[in-house]
Amino acid sequence: MLNPKKGRLLIAEPSILNDDSFKRTTVLLTEHSENSTVGFILNRPLQYVLEDLIPDVECDFTVYQGGPVEQDNLYFIHRVPHLLDDSIEVANGIYWGGNFDALKNLLNSHLIEPTDIRFFLGYSGWGANQLKDELDTNSWFISENDFQNIFSENEESIWKNKLLQKGGKYKIWANAPADINMN
Repeated sequence: MLNPKKGRLLIAEPSILNDDSFKRTTVLLTEHSENSTVGFILNRPLQYVLEDLIPDVECDFTVYQGGPVEQDNLYFIHRVPHLLDDSIEVANGIYWGGNFDALKNLLNSHLIEPTDIRFFLGYSGWGANQLKDELDTNSWFISENDFQNIFSENEESIWKNKLLQKGGKYKIWANAPADINMN
C-alpha cells in the first residue's frame, strides 16, 4: 500500500457515497507532512470559466472545485514553471502557484493552453493524522500519478480509470452510475 506523498493521487473509495465533498473524486496531493496534507480535486468542473471570476483576464478555461476549504480563493497548478516565477514544484513536472500578474499576461496573450494549467476554487486539506484516519477507514486509496499529462485527462473518466487500474472489486464500481439508485 502506498503512503501519502506530494504528487500522488488520492482516489475516493466507491463506498463513500454519502460524502458530497469527495465521492467519486481524484485528488492530486500537492503538500504532505506530519502536520497537514493539501490537495486539489481534479475531476469536479464548475460552471465557471476563469474570466467569470477575474474580469481582466480573457480566458475561458474551466475552473474546478478544488475542495471544501477556502472556496472563495483561486488556486492553480501547472506545468509551465519556466513561464511563472515563484512556482513550487509538486512532483513529476507539476507545479503549484507562481507570479499571478505574469500568469494574467500569459493568459491574455494566449501563451498558455488548457493542457498546461488547471484552476481551482478552494482546496482539500487534512490536519495531523486526519488523512491517516480516513485511509485506515478505507475512505481512500493512494495511486501514483502515472498519467502522461494530468491536465489533458478527461475529468469524467479520471476516477473511473484509476478504479479500473486497481482492478478486482473496483472494476464493478468503475462502471456503476453516479447515482446507484439509477442502476
